[in-house]
Amino acid sequence: MRNYETLYVLRPDLDEEATAEQVKRVTDLVTGLGGEVQEVSPWGKRRMAYEIQGLREGYYVLMKFVSDTELPKELERVLRISEPVIRYIVVREDE
Repeated sequence: MRNYETLYVLRPDLDEEATAEQVKRVTDLVTGLGGEVQEVSPWGKRRMAYEIQGLREGYYVLMKFVSDTELPKELERVLRISEPVIRYIVVREDE
């Protein structure tokens, strides 16, 4: 088991309920695939450094989790095809 963290940016035009649903969806995906979520830290709406898909702001969420090496690949696949997600990155933390 390794420590990972992912930072993903959701569309800013989602309402609070839809944003919370997306955060819960990603968290449930990690736990459903055998990972253990250690921390979910919503950073809120922030201005991005550059425009992405015509958007200047995004809702940032940082999540730390522990899992095997296969889970991050599946998480990236799901985030890539998820429409409310603008950008994401999954990295392994140093030990």
